[in-house]
Amino acid sequence: MEEQFIIKKAEFVVSAGLEGNYPSPLPCEIAIVGKSNVGKSSLINLLANNKKLAKTSSQPGKTRLVNFFLLNKEFYLVDLPGYGFAKASKTEQKSWGELLERYLGSGRVRHLLMLIDIRHAPTQDDLQMFRYLIYYGIPYTLIATKADKIARSKRKQEANARAKQLGAPPFAIPFSSETGDGKEELLVRIGQIVSDSEKIQKDSDEA
Repeated sequence: MEEQFIIKKAEFVVSAGLEGNYPSPLPCEIAIVGKSNVGKSSLINLLANNKKLAKTSSQPGKTRLVNFFLLNKEFYLVDLPGYGFAKASKTEQKSWGELLERYLGSGRVRHLLMLIDIRHAPTQDDLQMFRYLIYYGIPYTLIATKADKIARSKRKQEANARAKQLGAPPFAIPFSSETGDGKEELLVRIGQIVSDSEKIQKDSDEA
């Protein structure tokens, strides 16, 4: 296995709304997306070793803005609003959709981590989200969250099955913010993405 990427420093930068007040771009920007309550904030906090970095809530629909976190002072990890929150009004759902589309179409995103629940088949909203990222041509990695809820022996199989149901190649990283399972594999993946992005930027600057 490749050497683990370590996140030594993490800080909140800004929350951006529909007006698109994003921070100055960096060579690498990794966004995290998933339905409400799939565990985005918990995943960010586990990766950053900081339980209070991203606000977690048992109430779905808590993240309503695009939240930027600066990690290791070299790349952004971006928490996108959760989708598919049934109790949200039609107006709220529309504005969340516009917020997501504006950001995904901005050209800033180098890679997208899409979170899906390992226990359930993808929802219609998951399928729509996957169509978005294919449409925008954004490279992605699928993360099957809540892996601690099923037997260890079945995790890889179930994670890959969820990816296949989504219409993706049958591969997803089983992940649990409760036990830390999958953290190491995900950090290796993030390290690769950051390294590749910085190389692309360097080549572009030298061209």
